[in-house]
Amino acid sequence: MLASRVSTVQPLHSTDPMAHSLTLTLFPATTSSFRLRHSVAYAVKPLTLRSVTRRLTLSPVRACDTSQQMGGNGSKQRKGLIWVQPILKFARSNVLPLALVGAVALGLACPSLGCAADKYNVSKIGPFGIFVISGLMLRSEEVSAAVEAWPVGLFGLVSILFLSPYFSRIILQIQLQPQEFITGLAIFSCMPTTLSSGVALTQLAGGNSALALAMTVISNMLGILIVPLSITKFVADGVGVTLPTKQLFKSLVLTILIPLILGKVLRESFKGVADFVDRNRKLFSFISALFLSLVPWIQVSRSRPLLLMVKPRVFLVAIGLGTLLHLTLLVFNSIAVRSISVITGGRKSIFSQEENASALVLVASQKTLPVMVAVIEPLQGAFGESGLLVLPCVAAHLNQIIMDSFLVNFMRPRDNSNDAKVV
Repeated sequence: MLASRVSTVQPLHSTDPMAHSLTLTLFPATTSSFRLRHSVAYAVKPLTLRSVTRRLTLSPVRACDTSQQMGGNGSKQRKGLIWVQPILKFARSNVLPLALVGAVALGLACPSLGCAADKYNVSKIGPFGIFVISGLMLRSEEVSAAVEAWPVGLFGLVSILFLSPYFSRIILQIQLQPQEFITGLAIFSCMPTTLSSGVALTQLAGGNSALALAMTVISNMLGILIVPLSITKFVADGVGVTLPTKQLFKSLVLTILIPLILGKVLRESFKGVADFVDRNRKLFSFISALFLSLVPWIQVSRSRPLLLMVKPRVFLVAIGLGTLLHLTLLVFNSIAVRSISVITGGRKSIFSQEENASALVLVASQKTLPVMVAVIEPLQGAFGESGLLVLPCVAAHLNQIIMDSFLVNFMRPRDNSNDAKVV
């Protein structure tokens, strides 16, 4: 016969003051007279207040649960927002590439709109608006801060305006039909640096943004005088065309210098204008990108019949040549700045400072599209169909921004959280 014994109730090691365990054990009454071959043990699972309340806990009712019961509309809207947010973030970070690609696509899909805009000289509004905005966003203290690194800036200007145009001679040796693709890239290599992409990328890389801005402004202003001469020497002789230098100089002054001065005067004359522009720099960058997209839109719309006659393989070759041009300029400027730093004092040289070197390499290796368009417009077909001249340069402009965006990821300091936008 088995007898039972109730053990004492002992508290569990728990933070719950109400948690207790109750253990019942069965054992033989007389162990001497009765031995079991197999011992029997019965275990009762501890019963706690926590285990009971855990089963009785009710899940909170959410609004989306109700909507799911009513058809799932709320869940679908929520999933839709999850997909839209990354797209909007990508669009805000890549305004210029998307604007240029969209302009080319619109020109190819619906050329009638671009041709109608061309009749009202809308293409001239784009470059004028871009340089007005550049003057409005130009801070005087940023330009003066670059004085300390003037030797680096001086070499950058030499590389942009005097050395890189020599690559056009090499480009013109390539045989490709239509020849306008090659001529356009050769003209593109004679251009000054980009208006804002180089500065924004320099900020992201943690470089000397004031030096980058100074090289950008000065190269574009000096480019009004030097670009016509460079095209005449390196491109026009190669294609047997006499360039109307006076007409081109007048066009550059009206399209670049005057609007740039106008924007800067407005900024310095009215304190409210400067404050408003500084608070809304992203908005003005977006407007500048839209102005820039007007040019390829009209050019592609006007030249659509010719563009459709171009074989895709030929256009891919032209894109590859534009990419190769930018890679060549990156390698050339990188080797040049390292060599000059060794000659001028090694680590103590101002060229060896990473912030100055990154500013020079990024800015001096890029070429601007608006000045390219301002150069082609007054030529009136002297070098061929303007749309065919511009199209490979649009691709080259996009490629250099995309390539340098990846390059900046390797140049950027780990603690740099600058959120500058590339435009």
